[in-house]
Amino acid sequence: MLRSRLDHWLTRAAAELDVPGLRFIDTASGKVRVLDSGTSAGSCVVMVPDGPNLIEHHAEVSRLLTHKGYRVVCFDMPGFGFSRPSASHMHSLDQGAEVIRTVLDALSIERATLAFSCANGFYALKLAQASPERIASLFLSQTPSLPAMHAWTRRTVPWLLRVPVMGQLVGWLFRAKMTSAWYRISLPKGNDGKALRPLAASALAAGGCFCLAGVVQGLTRESAASLQGVSAPCTVVWGSADRSHRLTSALSMRECVPHAQVVLFEDCGHFPDLEQPQRYVRLLTEHLTDLAFRRKVAATAS
Repeated sequence: MLRSRLDHWLTRAAAELDVPGLRFIDTASGKVRVLDSGTSAGSCVVMVPDGPNLIEHHAEVSRLLTHKGYRVVCFDMPGFGFSRPSASHMHSLDQGAEVIRTVLDALSIERATLAFSCANGFYALKLAQASPERIASLFLSQTPSLPAMHAWTRRTVPWLLRVPVMGQLVGWLFRAKMTSAWYRISLPKGNDGKALRPLAASALAAGGCFCLAGVVQGLTRESAASLQGVSAPCTVVWGSADRSHRLTSALSMRECVPHAQVVLFEDCGHFPDLEQPQRYVRLLTEHLTDLAFRRKVAATAS
């Protein structure tokens, strides 16, 4: 498809950075850049940044979780950060789920909790549906239902970005301006994103990817029916001060995952994990502890 080939070509400057502790893993959708804290006695938590954020934005969350004894894996999805998409990557649910599966396999991770955010949450849901034995639980941030996301796209994303090929070109030409605009509307009033902007800007200047048009176009073609039947324990953290989602229901995820627990961070915008890392990790730790307790009870009962 021309639009995916164009993204692949436009992101040719994305480099394989030699950063200690990071590696690249080959997937069918491109090479993805991965941070792995290594083996641990605790559970494994896999995170994916919500572009234009990247692995480095999650340093504090990763540090806190590692300090608590969890194995932490964080990787940039194809088309974001320094993970260059392949010419065939269309940002579909199946492709996104396969990227996650490939990373788990490459790192010999049999089962993990996926702590994904926004659009990436749909890829996590898809893998949890397709391979429930691989997913211990879902801990999502700012991920609504797919129909709610489609409505948000129509309201919020400029129409040019939704047009194949044109969207890729416009997105690449104005990627720095779009990044600034995104932080402005997604964070609470009074928060200018100064803690997030510099790192994102530096990444873009160094050839980093921000294929917003690609993921928008890819998810627009997906239906809510394709995510039905997820049984994994699911918690959704929702930043109520996200002005881009002011018309989105925080409870909409229950349309496809009826058992989802929704926790509001009233003072946070689109990135509750990065805006309040201590509180976020405390809640995630409680989620993991409860999960471990339930597994122990189930094992005892059997």
